[in-house]
Amino acid sequence: MPTYIPESLEQELLDYGTEPMIRVVMMPKDTNYHGFIFGGVILSHLDLAASEEALKAAGRNIVTKVIREVNFIAKVEVGDWVSFYTRTEQTGRTSVTVRVLVVAHRGTVREKLFKVTSAEAVFVAIDDDGRPAPLLGNHPATTPKAGPSGAVS
Repeated sequence: MPTYIPESLEQELLDYGTEPMIRVVMMPKDTNYHGFIFGGVILSHLDLAASEEALKAAGRNIVTKVIREVNFIAKVEVGDWVSFYTRTEQTGRTSVTVRVLVVAHRGTVREKLFKVTSAEAVFVAIDDDGRPAPLLGNHPATTPKAGPSGAVS
C-alpha cells in the first residue's frame, strides 16, 4: 500500500529536503497518563535534531538558547515512526536559527503520514570556556525569511 501524503505536507517537506535529521519509533515508555506520547519526549528529540543542523552551520560547539513557536498539531501514538526534518533558517555572528518539522508515520505499513509538530530553535556557538563565540568557517549572517503573509519569521 502506498503512503498517503497530504498535498500541503508534501509541499512543506520539499522545503526541508528528502531525509529527516533523525527518525525515532515511539515506545510505551514515552507516553503520558493519557496513553499518548508525552510532549516533552517530542521536544527532547526536536532539540537533538535541531542541534545537529545547527552544528553543521556553526562548525563548533553549540548550546540551545531557546526553542520557540512550538506547535503541537496532532497526537503521537505508541508505534508511530516520528521523523524530524530540519533546515537552517538564519545565521548570525554567534547564533544559528533552525526550523523543525515533525512528521509521524502510522499504520501497519506506515501508510499514513501527517504533521505533528513544528518549532524554531536558536543555538549559540561557544568557545572552550563556554562563552559565545563566532561561527567558524564562511557563514555570513543571513536575514530572516518572510513568510507567506509577508511577515518576517
